[in-house]
Amino acid sequence: MVIANHQSWVDIPVLQRIFNHKIPFLKFFLKQQLIYVPVLGLAWWALDFPFMRRYTSAQLRKNPKLKGKDIEITRKACEKFKYKPVSVMNFVEGTRFTAAKHQKQNSEFKHLLKPKAGGMAFALSAMGGHIHKLVDVAIYYPGNTPSYWDYISGKVKQIRVHIKVSDIASEMRGDYLNDRAFKIGFQDELNRIWKEKDSVLDKLAKQ
Repeated sequence: MVIANHQSWVDIPVLQRIFNHKIPFLKFFLKQQLIYVPVLGLAWWALDFPFMRRYTSAQLRKNPKLKGKDIEITRKACEKFKYKPVSVMNFVEGTRFTAAKHQKQNSEFKHLLKPKAGGMAFALSAMGGHIHKLVDVAIYYPGNTPSYWDYISGKVKQIRVHIKVSDIASEMRGDYLNDRAFKIGFQDELNRIWKEKDSVLDKLAKQ
């Protein structure tokens, strides 16, 4: 299981370049809208990356049948992942970091949005004992956050990355949907990881 902070589409090729031939092939849970990204969207579709459709509270109230659809997509994707070497990639913030989103959330983290635990927890549960390691990545872009065009045109001169590999703690495996005590414990553990990542990003910013 690979988790990272998320600031730009550049995060994806950066992670693929760093981990190429070092860990099993990365599979990302991507927003449905990303299938329309020129070239990359088609490549991700051809590589069988799972595309997730997020529903707002208003959409769920209007059509309750949509509830749980994203979880079902996660379940089906994880079933495929069980039968071949793969690294499951999850941007647990759920969206790219911006100052406006950070302020709107009133996030307690300096460099991060609040983590969303559900997708990661369910993926770990669905994969059972097939996922053994947690690869925690902190990505920092000195200066402004680059666009994908900046990256492919060679304008990004430096990217700072910190990687921590650990065993997946037993308290991160359980029934997130039905076990309230486990859900609270999982959220607490992910918040602890996020506080540590925030500190790491602070150090990367000062290098």
